[in-house]
Amino acid sequence: MDKKLENIKLLVLDVDGVLTDGSIVINSDKTETKKFNSLDGHGIRMWQRAGLEVAIISGRFSHPTQLRADQLGIKHVFQDCHYKLPKLKELAESQGLATEQIAYVGDDLPDLPAIRYAGFGVAVANAVAEVKEHADYVTKAPGGSGAAREVIEYILKRTGRWDDLMQRYLYP
Repeated sequence: MDKKLENIKLLVLDVDGVLTDGSIVINSDKTETKKFNSLDGHGIRMWQRAGLEVAIISGRFSHPTQLRADQLGIKHVFQDCHYKLPKLKELAESQGLATEQIAYVGDDLPDLPAIRYAGFGVAVANAVAEVKEHADYVTKAPGGSGAAREVIEYILKRTGRWDDLMQRYLYP
């Protein structure tokens, strides 16, 4: 069991470049389209079933992001957040969490302060070099292609929570 990961209670995710591939599609009617990965969504549900919390901190406001968060029951959603570290610290304080109880997943420079602050900072495979350099873990999957799920499995398996969650699939 990994002692560093054992304390993680909150997983904080960026959206563009982590939960999506970073593409932003603006339709002719001025609406926005985002493509989320269903593996990430199911991983988030498993994380929640393990009794752990999820938050989103995104630099952009997007209706599709709020819709996806609502579908997944993510209560802590912060959008249009250009300085992510102060919001992360505020969230941690409001939840009574210490730095070492937080995992943060990002891909670009606005995520770097939060990645460095978190007890377990993660960069997705297609993150910029500076973010990868400061991360505790770099995913094999790129953002929007199961990277969040990979992080969730990584933590749950190394903290002994995975096998209990698998019972519902193996022995329904």
